[in-house]
Amino acid sequence: MTKAELYKKACMLPLLPGVYIIRDKSDTIIYIGKAKRLRTRVSQYFRAGVPHDAKVTQMIDHAFSFDVIVCQSEFEALVLEASQIKAHTPKYNILLKDDKGYSYVKVTRGPWPRISAVLQKDDDNADYIGPFTSSFAVREMVETAQDCFLLPRCHKEFPRDFGKGRPCLNAHIGKCMAVCSGKISCQAYNEAVQGALQMIRHGKKDILHQLREKMQAAAERLDFENAALLRDQIAAIERVAAGQKVVMQTDTEMDVVALAGTSRSVCAAILRYRDGRLADKREFLFRDTADIAAVREEFLPQYYLGGERVPKVIAVDALPSDSEALNQALNQARGSKVELYVPQRGDVAKLVTMAYTNAVERLGRESGRYTREEKLLEEVAQVLGLKAPPHMIESYDISNWGDGSSVCGMVVFKDGKPHRSGYRRFKMQSVAGTDDYASLAETLSRRAAEYEAARRGDKPDGPSNQFACLPDLLLIDGGRGQVGAVRAALRGTALEHVPTFGMVKDDHHRTRAIVDDAGGEIAINRHRNIFTFVTAIQDETHRYANDYRKRLMKRRSYAATLTNLPGVGEKTSAALLAHFKTVAAVKAASISDLEEVRGISHTKAEQIYNALRA
Repeated sequence: MTKAELYKKACMLPLLPGVYIIRDKSDTIIYIGKAKRLRTRVSQYFRAGVPHDAKVTQMIDHAFSFDVIVCQSEFEALVLEASQIKAHTPKYNILLKDDKGYSYVKVTRGPWPRISAVLQKDDDNADYIGPFTSSFAVREMVETAQDCFLLPRCHKEFPRDFGKGRPCLNAHIGKCMAVCSGKISCQAYNEAVQGALQMIRHGKKDILHQLREKMQAAAERLDFENAALLRDQIAAIERVAAGQKVVMQTDTEMDVVALAGTSRSVCAAILRYRDGRLADKREFLFRDTADIAAVREEFLPQYYLGGERVPKVIAVDALPSDSEALNQALNQARGSKVELYVPQRGDVAKLVTMAYTNAVERLGRESGRYTREEKLLEEVAQVLGLKAPPHMIESYDISNWGDGSSVCGMVVFKDGKPHRSGYRRFKMQSVAGTDDYASLAETLSRRAAEYEAARRGDKPDGPSNQFACLPDLLLIDGGRGQVGAVRAALRGTALEHVPTFGMVKDDHHRTRAIVDDAGGEIAINRHRNIFTFVTAIQDETHRYANDYRKRLMKRRSYAATLTNLPGVGEKTSAALLAHFKTVAAVKAASISDLEEVRGISHTKAEQIYNALRA
């Protein structure tokens, strides 16, 4: 349907509350919204001359038809909208994705363990507490524990660095026990670490009582040095507790929400208070819109009615237009009364200002970063002769095994930054032997087939499926031959006209130039920003492909080790590795542990156990 036909249809809608569902030509749902009056809201999308922001304009350009569901009340429309968005995840509805991954508290092993906040687990023989969904909360926990128990933050190794140089500034200002001086016993240090871990796991409710008892016991046995250390830890905990900017009641369960915007994006910041303390901070960035009120109206119900735990109190910088219906839905979701309000004065009003400041600072960081990356992509387009900046770049590299088989890594750079959720791996299915050209041809043929399947509706079509996105630029690790193989494989597919270039390295394994399938070279070493950017893409692709190959080799070597055991075939070997993760863990397992693996009887468990110890 044309825009005029859609407008005519919208003008026939009733002036009743409801939900509207907009679809594109392929009948895919691209937007779901609610309205107090369906006719008024829907017709404004298709009325000529009505201004819209970039996101809405793009949605209207793709709109082909719409349906409506009439509801009895605005509350029903709001709840139905939230459930439909969750079920269909339309492309042009705001996506509630912040930049958080899982975070952990890392505790190294050995006589002098260290505590730190990390974003991922490594195979480094350390212990990890987590995962936690909030990196902010993990950093806060670790820093607070380090402050309270005067733990070192430096990179010195103990006892190797005892007495080497003066203690650092933290020791002089009372924030470190100065382990590097060699005057702290290993036992006292480990007790401090255990106290810090107890605080991280359970909070500081019982810590002070325990430390005071230990300090008294140390003083009674005339161990004044240890007693002084415990005294300093008690003082540090009390100082940290007293240093709270805003003191909340211990039973406080509250979210503080504020939004800020620029001419190109809006940020929503949420401060989450639990048990009277700031437990987490979350930020959501919405690009291509400057309408804060519209984002607020859409954001709040999606965030809280999409499965998020609803707190007792939600303090906001402004109420959405449908606040009564939203409050009713929040009460229903929580199962008890929820206070949704705008604080006018006092401590909570200060917290709203604090949330707003965080949103503004995030926009400032993003704006500076986005501007730099936007300029960089424009420069890339000029150098490569592209019609528009390549906002979605895919890069491919082949990694070969010693036995002749190959794998391929695909990395994605979105708006100039690594888009790790879009990374994909390919294991060759039809290529025999080491043949980079054939491997790249197979990989890109499968990539094009996945995109076409998404277009037909045979595969998911949305942001969660990277293969459903059409890239703006393809970069291949290699020269003219590799690019030619890819171009031949893509001929006649939906990716045929995507610009494709190769990344050529010099004798020092650094990116030297960009080449096309005709062999024409574009020197980039004179363009410092592009040189750094393309080198980063090539290095990341190479790392990702090699990492995949090494993982598969490790699994294969593990499997080969286990299949040498009597009665253990590939299926049993895979089951053992899936259960125990490593061969070392299999060797350490008892007979009863082995019996827990699916498909392994008591007799077979005894057989494996005895064979591993033969």
